[in-house]
Amino acid sequence: MQRIGVFVCWCGTNIAGTVDVKRVAEALKNEPGVVYSDNYQYMCSQAGQDMIKNAIHEYKLTGVVVCSCSPRMHETTFRKTAAAAGLNPYMVEIANIREQCSWVHKDMEAGTEKAIILGRAAIAKLNLNTPLTAGETPVTKRALVIGGGIAGIQTALDIADAGFKVDIVEKKPTIGGKMAQLDKTFPTLDCAACILTPKMVDVGQHENIRIFSYSEVTDVKGFVGNFDVTIKRKARFVKEDVCTGCGLCMEKCPMKKVPNEFNLGLDNRTAIYIPFAQAVPKVATIDPNYCIMKKTGKCGLCSTVCTVGAIDYNQQDEIIEEKYGAIVVATGFNPISMDKFDEYAYSQSKDVVTSLEFERLMNAAGPTQGTLLRPSDGKHPHTLVFVQCVGSRCEACAEKGKEYCSKICCMYTAKHAMLVRDKYPDTEVYVFYIDVRTPGKNFDEFYRRAVEEYGVHYIKGMVGKVAPEGDKLMVQASDLLDNKQLHIAADMVILAAAIEPDESARSLATMLTASMDTNDFFTEAHPKLRPVESPTAGIYLSGACQGPKDIPDTVAQAGAAASKVIGLLVKDKLTGNPCVAESNELMCNGCSACEKVCPYGAITYVDKEFRMPDRTTRVRRVAQVNPAVCQGCGACTVACPSGAMDLKGFATSQIMAEVDAICK
Repeated sequence: MQRIGVFVCWCGTNIAGTVDVKRVAEALKNEPGVVYSDNYQYMCSQAGQDMIKNAIHEYKLTGVVVCSCSPRMHETTFRKTAAAAGLNPYMVEIANIREQCSWVHKDMEAGTEKAIILGRAAIAKLNLNTPLTAGETPVTKRALVIGGGIAGIQTALDIADAGFKVDIVEKKPTIGGKMAQLDKTFPTLDCAACILTPKMVDVGQHENIRIFSYSEVTDVKGFVGNFDVTIKRKARFVKEDVCTGCGLCMEKCPMKKVPNEFNLGLDNRTAIYIPFAQAVPKVATIDPNYCIMKKTGKCGLCSTVCTVGAIDYNQQDEIIEEKYGAIVVATGFNPISMDKFDEYAYSQSKDVVTSLEFERLMNAAGPTQGTLLRPSDGKHPHTLVFVQCVGSRCEACAEKGKEYCSKICCMYTAKHAMLVRDKYPDTEVYVFYIDVRTPGKNFDEFYRRAVEEYGVHYIKGMVGKVAPEGDKLMVQASDLLDNKQLHIAADMVILAAAIEPDESARSLATMLTASMDTNDFFTEAHPKLRPVESPTAGIYLSGACQGPKDIPDTVAQAGAAASKVIGLLVKDKLTGNPCVAESNELMCNGCSACEKVCPYGAITYVDKEFRMPDRTTRVRRVAQVNPAVCQGCGACTVACPSGAMDLKGFATSQIMAEVDAICK
C-alpha cells in the first residue's frame, strides 16, 4: 500500500467559491493509503510547493494527489516539486476540481461531493501506480517551416539567425504569401512590397535557409526532436539552379491568355511565368495545363530563346526525405468564396470585387499599374461602396459564412477608403458596417482619420442587395442610426470577404496529428500560457493558421514560435514520455490491429520463440513497442482485441480502479 499525501487547492475563489475545500481534505483523509491530507489557498505558489516537499519528507510519502486545476496547467509544476523532494515525478496524480468541478457547478453541496469523488478516483489510481523512468532521445537540429508567407519568412529568419538550419516549404512558385499581393499596410501606410521583399531576399540569401518552393509536404512521421518528413517538389520544367530569371521566355511565349493567379484573375499571364518581379526564387515555371509544348508536343519556343538552357520539358516531380527536430505551421489564410453571396451581385458584375482584388487594382504592379479603373469598362469610378463583414459574424447564415470576426477587415477597409480619397478626391466613398473594430496600437486613430480627415461616409447598417442597372450598381442598404433605407448608385462595390484557413490546413493537421477547431484553424496548447505551441509536442503555430491576424500580430507570433523552436533545438537530448505502450507478449495474437492504428509508427512485429508447458518451443508473431517513438496516445490499447496492449501510467487496472472509486 502506498503512503499518499493529499493536497487540496483553493485556487483563490475559483475552487473555494463552490467547493468546501476543508471538507474535501477531511473526507479524503480516510481513503486507503492516505496518511496526510490538507488544504491551502494556492498550491502552485512557492509556499504551497514547499508544503508538499515538507510533507513528503515528514510523512515519508510515496505518492501525492493534488486536487487543483487542470493537469494541463500545473501537472509539470507538481511533478518537478515531487522530484525536488526525492519522489518519482510519475507518482503524482492531479484531480481536476476546477475546470471539471467548481467551474461547472453553482451549488456548494454538489460541487463538494463531486470534488470528493474526483479526489477518491485519483487516490485509487495512485495506489496502483509504479515509478516510471523517462528515456532520452537525440534532437535533430533542423527546423521545417510549412508556408512561405510573412509568418513563415519571419519564423525562418529568426531560427536561422540563431544558427540553426531551416527549410521552408511553399506550395506556390515563390515565397511572399498574401502580403506580396498588398499595396499598402495599415496603420502606417508603408508600401507592402518595400518592407516584405528585403526579408524575402534575406531568406533567399541566408546560408542556413533552404527554400522548397512549388512544393508540398506529403507525409510526416516521428515525434518531437525526430520528425521524418516527405516533401514533394513539383516539376517546374525549368532548372532552378540554371534559370537566371531574365524573363525572355515569358516575352516570347505564344500562350498569353492564362488567368493570372497573382492578380486574382484580373489579367492574364503567359504559360511560362514568374509570379511577380521580386519573386524569390526568381525562377520561371511552366504551367503544364496551358503550355502548348506539354499538351501537344509542338512549340518549344521558350527552350529556343533560353540562352542558359534552363528549360527541361521532361523534368519529373522530386521526392525529398528529410529529418527535422521541430515543425512550424505557417499555412496562412484565404478569403472565402463569394459564390454563396449572390445578393451582392459578385457573379453578375465585374465591378463588384473583393478587398484583395481591390488591393491588386490599387497596386502599382497590378493589372492597371495602380490606376483605379472599373474592371467592366476601364473607366474611373466616382462612387464606391465598401461592404463590411461579408461572410464574417454570420450567426444566422453559418452555412455560407463564418461565425467569427475576421479581425483585419475594418482596418483594411479604412485603408482602402483613405487611399482612394487621397489619390482621387473627386470620389465619394461609403462604408457600411456592423461595428468598427480597431483593437491595435494607433488603429482607432487611423480609422478616425478616415472619417474626420478624408471625409469617408461611415454608415452603421448592412447592404441588403446590389443590382446591376446599366453601368451602375444599385445598392440598397439600411442606415440604422437614422432609421432609413438608402439607395446608392455606385460605380464599384468592394466586399470585405471573411478569411478562412488555407485549404491545405485540414490534411496537414492530420499528418501532424495536430488539433484543429471547428473552423479548421489550428488549436494552440493553451490560449494564454502556450499560445504558439500545438498540443502535439514539437509542432508550433505561426500566423493566421491559428486564427485571423494582421501583419503586426503575425510577425510577433512568428518571433514567439521561433523562440520556442530555438529553445528546443539547443538541446542535445530530450527527456521522453515514460507513459508509453507496452505489449504483453503472452497475450498478443499478432493480429496487427495496434500497428495499423499507431499514428507514430512505434509498433513493429517480430517472430519470437516461446517455451510451452510440455517443454516444446513455438514461434509466435508478437508486437513490440519502440518506447523512443511511442507518444502514449493510447490508440493501440483501444484497438487491441486480446487486451495485450497496455499503457504505462494508464493501465486498464488503474482506469478501472478509478471507475470503481467513482461508483462506490
